[in-house]
This record gives sequence, structure tokens and C-alpha cells, in this order.
Amino acid sequence: MEIRLATQHDLPALMSLVRRVVPLMRATGNLQWDETYPNDAVFQRDIDLNQLWISEVNGSIAGVAAITMDQEPDYTQVGWDINEPAVVVHRLAVDPAFRGQGAAGALMQKAEEVAVERGITALRVDTNTQNEATQRLFPKLGYLLAGEITLEFRPGLRFLCYEKRLPLS
Repeated sequence: MEIRLATQHDLPALMSLVRRVVPLMRATGNLQWDETYPNDAVFQRDIDLNQLWISEVNGSIAGVAAITMDQEPDYTQVGWDINEPAVVVHRLAVDPAFRGQGAAGALMQKAEEVAVERGITALRVDTNTQNEATQRLFPKLGYLLAGEITLEFRPGLRFLCYEKRLPLS
């Protein structure tokens, strides 16, 4: 499995991945994504900012994650200081054909590498309360549950916030 920055060339495959993932999410009650989000413009912005990473297996995109410094103002609901620099993972998804093969874990590991490169000790991520897969994954990777929030731009949904602290180097 290779982890690399996404390029403009990857956009059609990424949107195809989203079209395969969204119905499975919605079938389990996870309404975090829909036909309008994430979209081409969101992924294009991530690509332009060099913050969209993909896991690739034999030339096929297995997973995607935006590894950013973007903290939602609503994160203060769990007591986080959003002015403290943190690497934040957004838009994490794995193609159904590659589930269970370590794509999400590899992308989360890349987030840790980015944090170390930048001298940042806080890693943060949020996930819909209905996303059982990530609720199992994040604790396995050393993330601690910080609490539950609402997000202003996703009314009616609840999100769990997780944080991992890296040692100072």
C-alpha cells in the first residue's frame, strides 16, 4: 500500500469512491455525508492546499483523508483550545472493496508523520456518532474520546471528538 498526495488526476476516482461509500454510510444511519458533501470543490481545495492524501493499492485508490490544520469552532464544546496548533483529519473514507486492509490506519499514520514533521503534538479527529467503524479504529490507534459535539454546518447530527497526544521531540 502506497500513501501519497492526491492530484487533480485523482478527482474522478475520488468522487466515484464517495458515490460507493455514501449509500453504505446512510444505510447504517450515518448521515455525515450525502450527495452534496464531500464534492469536487472540497477535494479540489484539499488538493490545491497539498492536504489530501490517498492510500493506493495496485494503482487503485483504497482510501482518502484530508490531513489539515483546520479546527472547527465547535471543537470548543469538548474543551479543546482551537488556537493550539493541531493536525486534524477530515474526510476519511475507505473504498468498500478495500475495507479491512489497513487503508484508514495507514492514512491516520500519515497524519502522525505530518504532525511530527511540523513539530505538532496534538492530533484531532471527529466522527459521526453513527460511524461505528471509526469509533473502533480511533481508540486502537491511541486516540482518546474527548466528548460529543454538534457542528453548526451539519445541523441535527452529533459528532464524537477524539484526540491523540504525541510526545514532545
